Amino acid sequence: MAITLSDTAAKHVTNFLTKRGKGIGLRLGVRTSGCSGMAYKLEFVDETAEDDIVFESNGVKVFVDPKSLPYLDGMELDFAREGLNEGFKFNNPNVKDQCGCGESFNV
Repeated sequence: MAITLSDTAAKHVTNFLTKRGKGIGLRLGVRTSGCSGMAYKLEFVDETAEDDIVFESNGVKVFVDPKSLPYLDGMELDFAREGLNEGFKFNNPNVKDQCGCGESFNV
């Protein structure tokens, strides 16, 4: 099982953690939400939770809870700028369908 960050996403997270002045990595998870059933959760991590599964990709630690891992296995997190918009892109091979706005998905 693995989760990776593209070079661009890793640089963005590293720069943000540096500006923030604290943090040891990025927490990635899923929650029940949206019109397709599930939505991604992203937050910065200041301390490890007891049940965290930790991956390291391009120098960034990625923390995942055990319940979210089956939905995220094999995913690459990317960061893209398109015109005036910028944000994370979730390249998840487990997604079977997602809503039109891209905020939620199902597997």
